[in-house]
Amino acid sequence: MKHLLSGLLLGCAAAVMPGAQAQQDRLDISVPEDALEVQRKFLCSRTEGDVTYGYFEGKMYSRVEGERDRILFNLVGVNVRQCKDLMDPERGKGFRSVSREVMLYLDPETNEVLRTWENPWNGETVDVIHVANDPVNMRRPIHVYREDGSPIEFDGLFKNGRVITSFNIPLFYKNPLGGEYQEYVGGTYHAMEMFNNYAYEDEVLDRNNMKLSRYTYSWTRVADWLPWMKMGDRLGVMFTSVIGARVNTVDDIPEPLLSEMKANYPKFLAPPPLDDDRPNETTWVITKAAIDAARGEN
Repeated sequence: MKHLLSGLLLGCAAAVMPGAQAQQDRLDISVPEDALEVQRKFLCSRTEGDVTYGYFEGKMYSRVEGERDRILFNLVGVNVRQCKDLMDPERGKGFRSVSREVMLYLDPETNEVLRTWENPWNGETVDVIHVANDPVNMRRPIHVYREDGSPIEFDGLFKNGRVITSFNIPLFYKNPLGGEYQEYVGGTYHAMEMFNNYAYEDEVLDRNNMKLSRYTYSWTRVADWLPWMKMGDRLGVMFTSVIGARVNTVDDIPEPLLSEMKANYPKFLAPPPLDDDRPNETTWVITKAAIDAARGEN
């Protein structure tokens, strides 16, 4: 009887252990430390220095009152990113991402990389300044506990085996191409960026998974005219809509983007160093530098 009872207990333990082990291998987003790990998976990799490549493609449209919307450009781009481990005595474990990004403007009919563009409103031909922002770093690190001491939370929709996150970034700041009196005469840069991110629950909550391999996203942007378009005070805005996915290596970046990067943007094939503390760049900053350089040559 004693041996029989022992055998039954061992059998019950064996039956329970696989489920318990599975639970241990699953991240719990109600636990702040696990919520941080899940959020980091969406942004980069849980392994410090492990590079992620976010490829995207889409279109850019104009919207002018009284006109049909126009497809101005096809778009292809990539964000190259890595994350640094952090530890704060008050806020606990954390991380910060550093990245560079390139986005090319393509002819909407031929899909060729544009070097010049004829403005359909005024007929002027201008040089195209592609997006080449270095860096695009996380402004503030993310820790288990926020600056006010509250624990971090993961805000996402779990449905049908998928995990979906969404966030919006309203932008309203002094235009780098403007003067010292913008608060009086206007000219503030005004835009809205909207992101949706999609992943699979089995990867997201797998404690042993370090980086999402089936991660896709969409990005929508409403913004003012690009500065190099030389639109001046013409009324109207631009809508950008792209879809993208994480790719495994540099060589998985599709053409014509990869060849263009190798030829003209080679440093963008890798992210900035983990300790990069430079201010972020935008199209407006890059365009200002290009205009200043051109004026200096004359």
